[in-house]
Amino acid sequence: MDRPELPLAQLHAFVVLAEELHFGHAAARLGIAQPPLSQQIRRLEEKVGHALFHRAPGRVALTAAGRELLPAAQRALAGLADGLAAARAAGSGRAGRLRIGFAASLALTFLPGLLRAFRQEYPDVRLDILEMTTAPQLTALRDQVIDVGLLREPPAGETELGYETVLTEPFVAVLPAEHPLAAHRTVEIGQLAGMPFVLLPRAAGPGLHDQIVGLCAAAGFTPPVAQRAVEWQTVCALVGAGLGVSVAPASIRRVRLQGVAFRRIEPGDVRTRVAMAWRRNDTNPLVANWLATVRQPRRV
Repeated sequence: MDRPELPLAQLHAFVVLAEELHFGHAAARLGIAQPPLSQQIRRLEEKVGHALFHRAPGRVALTAAGRELLPAAQRALAGLADGLAAARAAGSGRAGRLRIGFAASLALTFLPGLLRAFRQEYPDVRLDILEMTTAPQLTALRDQVIDVGLLREPPAGETELGYETVLTEPFVAVLPAEHPLAAHRTVEIGQLAGMPFVLLPRAAGPGLHDQIVGLCAAAGFTPPVAQRAVEWQTVCALVGAGLGVSVAPASIRRVRLQGVAFRRIEPGDVRTRVAMAWRRNDTNPLVANWLATVRQPRRV
């Protein structure tokens, strides 16, 4: 036997009358006249198959059927209210799940303050933070594995993804602490010629990799790569172990590793840029709120 569907308006009228136990007071609370209220209660009683209220002059009381229905009706209305509130929160981007890809080096500078700002404004949003280099982030965005990304040197000519620069930073030379150049405050890029390099593989971030190689080419040499590592922290560790030198974004200076020295590179007019990335056709309000938060000025 199919269960009868109980219209929410009738349930609402029933709950209000059960709480007031007075047709006039219940009708006023609902903002309707008494006859429509009585009609809704009668229709509900017809669906239930039993009277829900004892009616007597000057007195209204719940029947056994009414007492049984009341908790379930209150739960149904409360569940609907919760669902509507959750839907409104999700629709406004104040709740839900946001998946964020980020370049590992940004955890040393830009990312913590950004996450704090977003959490303060949207405390009910669940954040899934995924550490990725640039190329995997681009793939994850296109495959909808992540919703937004923070990456270095995005490619040109992109149509599916949107990019916006959020900061730029100069490069530094990464040297073993005992290296002769570590005794200087600055290093000219040409002074690294002929030394073995530790670099990220090009596949991890083609834009940044080509920019570093281009810096060396402008100084008249091609860096001989002795070792490769996917993360900058590993690059620094290998440099500290004496396996070579490197050129890295300046934020890497915040990696505190024994045996590693960071020196500003001259000329210092070449900078690497960090961009946020997102799918251009994404209508998720969480993404819009994230982009607005990233655009807010803040200290790095």
